[in-house]
Amino acid sequence: SVRNQIGMQQKAIRKTSKPKITEEMQHEIREAFELFDSDRSGKIDFHELKVAMRALGFDVKKEEVQKIMAEYDRDNTGEITFEAFEEVMVDKIANRDPTEEILKAFKLFDDDNSGKISLKNLRRVAKDLGENISDDELMAMIHEFDRDGDGEIDEEDFIAILRSTSAFQ
Repeated sequence: SVRNQIGMQQKAIRKTSKPKITEEMQHEIREAFELFDSDRSGKIDFHELKVAMRALGFDVKKEEVQKIMAEYDRDNTGEITFEAFEEVMVDKIANRDPTEEILKAFKLFDDDNSGKISLKNLRRVAKDLGENISDDELMAMIHEFDRDGDGEIDEEDFIAILRSTSAFQ
C-alpha cells in the first residue's frame, strides 16, 4: 500500500540521518523503557509511554503521545516496541530547545521564584551538591556573570553564561 511505502521511506530517511546522542543518554532511554515495561514484553502502552517520556524530562501532552502511538503502533496492538521508543526519544533529545533546557536549570537555582539567582540561592545549590564554597567565592561567581550589576543573576545573565559553554550551542 502507499501508506506502507511512505512509512518505509520515512524509516529509511530516519536511519540514514539518525541524530547522534551520548551513550549515557542511550542508557537512560533503555532504563526508562525497561522501568515502565513492567511485564517485560518488550513493548509499552500509551500510559507507560507517557510516563517514560516524562521520566526522561519531556512534559508531553496526551495529544502528542496519541500521535506517537498512531505513527509507531502500525499493527494496532496499543503498544510500541523499544526500537520505536528509542527512535522517538533520540529524535526528541536531539531536537531539544537549548533555551528551554537552560530555563529549566535556572528554575532549579531560583527556588524562591524571584526571577533572579541570589547569594542565598547559590549557597543552597552548593550545599545540595555537597560543595563547600565560601560566600566570597559564591559572590565572585555572581559578580563575574552579573551584567546589570544588581548583585544577582537574572534569566538573561544565566542564558548568556550557559550559551558561552559548549554544552548549549
